[in-house]
Amino acid sequence: MIKLVILGSSAALPSKDHSPTCFAVKHGGVYLFDASEGVQQRMMRYGVSMMQVKAIFLSHLHADHFLGIPGLIQTMNLQGRTDEMLIVGPTGTRQFFETLFSTRVLAPQGYKIKFKEVARAGKVFKNDLFEVKAFSVEHSAKALGFALQTHSYRRFDEKKAREAGIRGHLFTFIQEKGVAQVGENVVKYEDVTYLQKGKTIVYSGDTLPCKAVEKHAKECDLLIHEATFMEAEGAVAREKRHSTAGQAAAIARKADAKRLLLLHVSNRYEDRGGMLAEAKGVFANSEVGREGMEILI
Repeated sequence: MIKLVILGSSAALPSKDHSPTCFAVKHGGVYLFDASEGVQQRMMRYGVSMMQVKAIFLSHLHADHFLGIPGLIQTMNLQGRTDEMLIVGPTGTRQFFETLFSTRVLAPQGYKIKFKEVARAGKVFKNDLFEVKAFSVEHSAKALGFALQTHSYRRFDEKKAREAGIRGHLFTFIQEKGVAQVGENVVKYEDVTYLQKGKTIVYSGDTLPCKAVEKHAKECDLLIHEATFMEAEGAVAREKRHSTAGQAAAIARKADAKRLLLLHVSNRYEDRGGMLAEAKGVFANSEVGREGMEILI
């Protein structure tokens, strides 16, 4: 099971109630998607370990999406981090951080930071539990969306297993060996199991409504889509190359997503109830993110 912790939900600027958008995925470690200013405090407040961060995925290089990283690096230095960390982002990510590190004012100490710049859509990360694909979205800067998918795995079909005589210790045996002798019959693991599709989480980053998000979000378990504005400010959204709540909900509906979470909400909306109603009018299973929210997938 994957746990998401929302660490920021607003657009561009912090306010007394909200922080710029970012979230953590806790699944065999901590993986940050964007890292806005003040992210350290929110990680401490909501039980997300800084020292367990294995990778940071940056949607783009607008400051509200990465200003938390320098402070995070400094804290890791002071706490004696030794584990390598990966930063994935668009072209220019490596140059920005290596320029910062070259000033010697701030640089990782006692551990390495590796960079992976994304020049084209495709797989950018893989471990034993999941993989992450990046794809281009439509914003005012070079920007990425991300699709995290856990690996498919085999599950026992109880009816087939029972009919084949697989009981008790034979469940463990056939799982380990791939085959089991049951009386005169040889039973293969594949004969009594089925392939369970992994879970998929898609993050739009900052973007106009676009086909790339819709494509990657097809039948996903959770679509996290920016909703900087409401429909009444649709002209401003187009000008700034952002999305409205209604547009995000339309993407979720077209993609047949199971669930929609709205982030990157402008602080002009002190009451987010209207935004939620707008989204639900298009896609019923919509929510507006808030700091500290936990989601299990």
